[in-house]
Amino acid sequence: MTTQASWNGKHITVAGLGVSGISAARALAGLGARITVVDGGDSATHRARAAELESEGIAVRLNDAESLPGATELVVTSPGWPPSSPLFAYAAKAGVDVVGDVEIAWRLRGPDAPPWLAITGTNGKTTTTQMLASILTAAGLRTAAVGNIGTPIVDVVLDGAKYDVLAVELSSYQLHWAPSLRAHSAAVLNLAPDHLDWHGSMDAYAADKGRVYEGNQVACVYNTADPATEHLVREADVEEGCRAIGFTLNTPGPSQLGVVDGILVDRAFVANRQKNAQELAEVADVQPPAPHNIANALAAAALARAYGVKPAAVREGLRAFRPDAHRIEHVADVAGVAYVDDSKATNTHAAEASLAAYESIVWIAGGLAKGATFDDLVARSAPRLRGVVLIGADRALIREALARHAPEVPVVDLDRTDTGALEAAVREAAALAGPGDTVLMAPACASMDMFANYNKRGEAFADAVRELAATRADDGH
Repeated sequence: MTTQASWNGKHITVAGLGVSGISAARALAGLGARITVVDGGDSATHRARAAELESEGIAVRLNDAESLPGATELVVTSPGWPPSSPLFAYAAKAGVDVVGDVEIAWRLRGPDAPPWLAITGTNGKTTTTQMLASILTAAGLRTAAVGNIGTPIVDVVLDGAKYDVLAVELSSYQLHWAPSLRAHSAAVLNLAPDHLDWHGSMDAYAADKGRVYEGNQVACVYNTADPATEHLVREADVEEGCRAIGFTLNTPGPSQLGVVDGILVDRAFVANRQKNAQELAEVADVQPPAPHNIANALAAAALARAYGVKPAAVREGLRAFRPDAHRIEHVADVAGVAYVDDSKATNTHAAEASLAAYESIVWIAGGLAKGATFDDLVARSAPRLRGVVLIGADRALIREALARHAPEVPVVDLDRTDTGALEAAVREAAALAGPGDTVLMAPACASMDMFANYNKRGEAFADAVRELAATRADDGH
């Protein structure tokens, strides 16, 4: 960590006028640094944000994402800026380091800073981080879920609140720019192709995820069903005595957490782990009890146990936790059919986990594929599909995969990308579904072809389901 006084007078360029960039700029300006914010945008929103910062004595350059201010001693980037950005090439040529807001937060910690329990992975990060915070709270610890969630982590570090421990969600972008981070314990939940346009390759993406294990003190938590996460543990340079802790949906071995007869059990943080196991909670304590969410709960429990949390607090914390909206969220039952919103399933890995939670499904899918392919997803999910309704710009990619791997499954292809398409999709799905089925919106694609974000897409689905329920009620069904 660095002393706050060491920032006084330092010339720092902040890349990006988003939430994390503004947070870093204000925090470092408050420590006496001389800040220039650069951003390629020049919209009304950009100009309003720039005017606000300039009124606080912070210089801003709009419509300029490439040139490096001449006196720059350090560049602080927002997570979304890829390593290939020209600004960073100029910084490298000038011998100027580039770091992210997480790195700044790590350097700004005081001598009594709370330890970080860090979580990353392609899917499930937010839910697992919030589960962990719920468990820590149930244990009577002062904590917060921070990082890639809500309040920028720089603000949390500097807000003066006294925390015992922090539950920290970290994206691959953030980890790429955080070379000094050293967590108490960390978990990589899973790895699947995502953001490869930003990272350049799957190997580079995985390497950035693996940075979360570097320097871990107590536990590196990995997914036994995903060998790539265990490989990252083996490659990490950790402190002496740090242990590899696996989590599994099956019976756990020594140094693992798993599931036995509907019970979440710990064989990692117990005496004589070769023979003993500690009950932590029941599968029914986890809502929803879908397989991938049970895996999230086991990862959160492993980190909490690594910090010394008692089993009773694990159970209490899991019972108290409820996931955010649009994450495998039950909306309603209509005519014996369950309607479930998993709009957050924006890639194939997340959609496959969601599909695995139900036996007989009418699947609503489609959107922006972001370069994804769908053959593996469709082939593995085909036995569960009763029907499919496709929407969005890249729906043809899913339709072609269905033709190859599930030709017997009825498919409705809605040639629409307007926001009203989901109302039509729900009506078509209802026509395909029968009692006992689940109509599941797990798009496996991003939402931006039709909606501002996955939240708006989920809200549109829920509204359409409620309209369907009201119509059926009026008709006497």
